[in-house]
Amino acid sequence: MRCGRLGGGVILFSFLAGCAAMGPLEVREKTYGADPPVISQTFAAKEARTGDTWKVYLKAEDPNGDMRRIVCTVDQPGMGTYPVSYIRVKEAGRKELAGYIYLNIPVHEGLDFVTLTLTVQIQDMAGHLSRPAVFPLAVNARAVREAPPQGSFPEKDLRPVMIQLRTPYEDSGKHERD
Repeated sequence: MRCGRLGGGVILFSFLAGCAAMGPLEVREKTYGADPPVISQTFAAKEARTGDTWKVYLKAEDPNGDMRRIVCTVDQPGMGTYPVSYIRVKEAGRKELAGYIYLNIPVHEGLDFVTLTLTVQIQDMAGHLSRPAVFPLAVNARAVREAPPQGSFPEKDLRPVMIQLRTPYEDSGKHERD
């Protein structure tokens, strides 16, 4: 009796291992294609003030027409990497997309002179990711708004980067200034 159970387990394991070789990526690639999205053109100001809305302009295409979402991470020295923010790509923009995503920079004196790095990738339905586009930002009270080159990008809102920036004071649980 015990031997039968073990044998059944071995057969089940072998079956599952064989199925794993045909994994979900192969299935998704048959359905959606094997080509990853490409971010072809970008622009973002290198400086912003607290209280600003920082716009990051993108142009991207996917030969398979199956862009799914814009994947964003923010790194902040002293704070680490924030949780990932996903921006869904609307159906009309799955082959080509152009416009801007944006990050709201809260009004907080603790953010003056902070540097951030936003990394953006586009993921398609098969799970492929584009090469990353990296945008450094210096938060500076004297920053002057910088516009993208005229005619390069449409003023189309692709949605916000849903990350709430913090300061070391807010994150520590104890305010050093108190």
